[in-house]
Amino acid sequence: MILGADRCLNEYLFYHPEAKQEWEREQKLNFDPRITPIGRFLRCTSLDELPQLVNVVLGDMSLVGPRPVTDSELHHYGSALADYMSVRPGITGLWQISGRNDVSYDRRVALDQSYVETLSIWRDLIILFKTPSVVLSKRGAR
Repeated sequence: MILGADRCLNEYLFYHPEAKQEWEREQKLNFDPRITPIGRFLRCTSLDELPQLVNVVLGDMSLVGPRPVTDSELHHYGSALADYMSVRPGITGLWQISGRNDVSYDRRVALDQSYVETLSIWRDLIILFKTPSVVLSKRGAR
C-alpha cells in the first residue's frame, strides 16, 4: 500500500460516493487507490498471504478457519459474532474456496458461521485440497 493509505482512502471515498457505498457494504473496493502495482500483483496471486504462515507457527492462526477481520468489520457478524470469535482465524477457509471477493459480505458471514457449525478435520482437509486450484485460477482475487 501507499504511504498515507488511510488518508488516501478517506479522501477517495469523500469524492466517490458510489465507492463509499461499496466500502460500507463490502469493506473492499474493486478499485482501491491505496494499493501499489506490486501490491496488486501480490494480492492477485495471493503471495501476500505467505507471511501469515509465521502466525500459524506461533499459534495465533490456523491453516483453515474464517479469515481475520478488523474491529470495524465485526458489526457485519451480528448474531454470528460469537461463532466467529470461538475459533482461530485461518489463512484459508470456506469463504476463500467459495468465491473470495466475488461473494458478498453477508454471504461471507454465512460461510464463516457454517464453517464453525460444521467443524471437522475432513472439512478442513477438503478446504486445504481445494485452496491451491482456487488460488492458481485467481477466482475472486482482487
